[in-house]
Amino acid sequence: MQTINLPEFEPVFKTQGQKNYIFDSFRKKFVTLTPEEWVRQHWAHFLVNFQSVPKTLLAVETSLTFNNMKKRCDILVYDKLHKPALIVECKAPTVKIDDKTCWQIATYNFIHKAKYLIVSNGIEHFLFSVDFNNHKINRLDNLPDFFTW
Repeated sequence: MQTINLPEFEPVFKTQGQKNYIFDSFRKKFVTLTPEEWVRQHWAHFLVNFQSVPKTLLAVETSLTFNNMKKRCDILVYDKLHKPALIVECKAPTVKIDDKTCWQIATYNFIHKAKYLIVSNGIEHFLFSVDFNNHKINRLDNLPDFFTW
């Protein structure tokens, strides 16, 4: 897999036939190793190991419905009150982050109403905070510590 711009972790791999898998310790199962999954796993481990997010408050590939269409949120982090606090939308490193990607996460946030949003292809990361009172989205340089959410 391609080197990405997130700290390394110790993944567990397996191969069956011609297919490679990575163990997702959050979903507690092996999942197909795709470039997007590689980014998703790095973000999940980064949030737990470097941002102090409790593993029990992090969900991977959660389902939601928007305009009668089934969607999946790559990573959803809940705050201490178990309300959505952060959504991470992951793309493969070869996918350029553009307006379409940002609209995708905005759509998810229409349902979840998380305070923080991250869009990443593993190379570039865009962090935002949402100010619901003033209807603004602000670009952030760093994600605040989990305990301040």
